[in-house]
Amino acid sequence: MPDDRLHSTWLHSDRFIPARFLRPVLRFTRVEAAGGLVLLLAAVAALVWANLPSTDSYERFWESSVDIRIGAGALHETLRGLVNDGLMTIFFFVVGLEIKRELVHGELQDPKTAALPVLAAVGGMVIPAAIYLAFAAGIGAAHGWAVPVATDIAFSLGVLALLGNRVPVGARLFLLTLAIADDIGGIVVIALAYTEQVRVWWLLGSIATLVAVWAAGRVKVRALTFYCLAAFAAWFCLLESGVHATLSGVALAFLTPAAALYGDEQYRDRTRRILGRYETDAAAPHGDERIDQAALALAAVARESVSPLDRLDRALHPWSSFAVVPIFALANAGVRFAGIDLAEAATHPVTLGLLAGKVIGITGFTWLAVRLGWGRLPRATGWRQVVGLAAVARESVSPLDRLDRALHPWSSFAVVPIFALANAGVRFAGIDLAEAATHPVTLGVALGLLAGKVIGITGFTWLAVRLGWGRLPRATGWRHVVGLAAVAGIGFTVALFIAGLAFTDPLLADQAKLGIFAGSLLAGLLGYVVLRLTPPEGGQDTAEDA
Repeated sequence: MPDDRLHSTWLHSDRFIPARFLRPVLRFTRVEAAGGLVLLLAAVAALVWANLPSTDSYERFWESSVDIRIGAGALHETLRGLVNDGLMTIFFFVVGLEIKRELVHGELQDPKTAALPVLAAVGGMVIPAAIYLAFAAGIGAAHGWAVPVATDIAFSLGVLALLGNRVPVGARLFLLTLAIADDIGGIVVIALAYTEQVRVWWLLGSIATLVAVWAAGRVKVRALTFYCLAAFAAWFCLLESGVHATLSGVALAFLTPAAALYGDEQYRDRTRRILGRYETDAAAPHGDERIDQAALALAAVARESVSPLDRLDRALHPWSSFAVVPIFALANAGVRFAGIDLAEAATHPVTLGLLAGKVIGITGFTWLAVRLGWGRLPRATGWRQVVGLAAVARESVSPLDRLDRALHPWSSFAVVPIFALANAGVRFAGIDLAEAATHPVTLGVALGLLAGKVIGITGFTWLAVRLGWGRLPRATGWRHVVGLAAVAGIGFTVALFIAGLAFTDPLLADQAKLGIFAGSLLAGLLGYVVLRLTPPEGGQDTAEDA
């Protein structure tokens, strides 16, 4: 294929498997692994904040009430409730996008390939739940059986990132597919086990909105405003129905088209036509450069050198963006919401000026200056060509991929860490740690994550291989499976989420959180040690040996 000569490796080529599957998976794992570090820092910050001496500022802050009025409607929530019911919808939307990609383009597309990690995920849910019930059913805490069934993708992939190339690619994909199948199970559990009183009319309203989204997608409606309004309506209706509102994120993700509007040939054809018009316009007085000449010149400059200005910009820009500016915001952006009418503040002239003034002012004055002949757009730039190329380029990528790229970093680096900050705080003052460590809920959750995942995933995988229902990935042995099963025992984010749904008693909720912390930490350490000590590919069992 001639296009492949433009790429240094097969992985970076435009062929179907690397372009549609491998590169998105690798990009996903990089974001999740880095997000795991931010998540860890947020959890530590929550614990430190909750245990500051002589203060209950942690609980007072997250339990502060927030009233949002939209016309005649009103939303009354706590700050923690907004995080758990609102922001976490974005997290579940991203999870839903990953699940759909796996179903359409990935491991879950082929039932034979998906069978082994899916069966392993089933084992990793059934056995932890059984272990939890063995400890906690007798004290009236059976409702928390689903807490230890979850796997945290961010932390799990973070552990694999620390191990580098010691874990085969097939084993990484096995864990990722297992975790996504686990997420599907967790979503089903949340929908069925933790929905109590359902208000049918609100539920029907949410379903009707989702049907409208599906119909709009079928007729190729591309208006982002429509989808944003519909998403909010579906979320609000589901929130009012009594079904957990975050499930609207999953439903919307499943309705997101996985196919691009333009295929490869259409993309090339439309791009050639737009560039053809562009080269025709190049004959105008201020547009005599050709696209290919400009591209060659830029490539030559890039090869020759990088200026000191660019080197300094590359070196200092991350420090400015990720350290200096956030510290400035931390020092200056504090606003106390108590006593503030949010509806009045939202319609204040300053708010409206900041929201619309820049867009109207810059666009309007630029257009006016060009019309009056006081200036012109930068060389080699045209309104129609740029807009046309941008539209074609955008529509040649599926909405699923566009949304995943746009929202995944926000989910990993903002939504999930804020959730951890709001929910991971446990105040140790007044808690007898020795007694807490032996509490049935703590033991059930911790052992469910640590022992249940290892026994369930390894056992179900072994059984499936023995029965001929699947085979281990290439270069993956049984010690890898044990290590991966232990890593899957890190059940932080979704486990905390389910604990918040399962326990209304603060004491039981804190015991569950302690079990999550202990079980996840020990499972992560065990998985790291097992995988670290597993010999290279040639020195261990393979799928064929099994």
